[in-house]
Amino acid sequence: MNGLHLTADLTGCADTALLVDQHALAHHCRMTTEAAGLTVVGEHWHRFPDSPDGQPGGITGMLLLAESHVALHTWPELAAVTLDVYVCNYGADNSGKANALMTHLVEHFRAGQVQWQQLQRGQLAG
Repeated sequence: MNGLHLTADLTGCADTALLVDQHALAHHCRMTTEAAGLTVVGEHWHRFPDSPDGQPGGITGMLLLAESHVALHTWPELAAVTLDVYVCNYGADNSGKANALMTHLVEHFRAGQVQWQQLQRGQLAG
């Protein structure tokens, strides 16, 4: 159960169109995750409906990984995104892959402000 859990809260994202295009966002997350050397085993994405005043709805999505998961949530009305990357280090240390993935995701949204946290989870037996 040893692993690394990264979260990032992004505000002031430069291009809010990125926050409402479900298919482009899912594709980018898949490609970036695979490029980091992590294994996608499933995914689910949902775009929320537009608000009554015409504001586009945000997206929530998740990639299920052999190593654990990647999740994100967008708030186009706030130009904000939350990111969550968790990798288990059971068979190998995937921490470098998780950091590379988070770095690429953060850069993709070109946020004005980023709050990045990390948590070491669990301990190796022995």
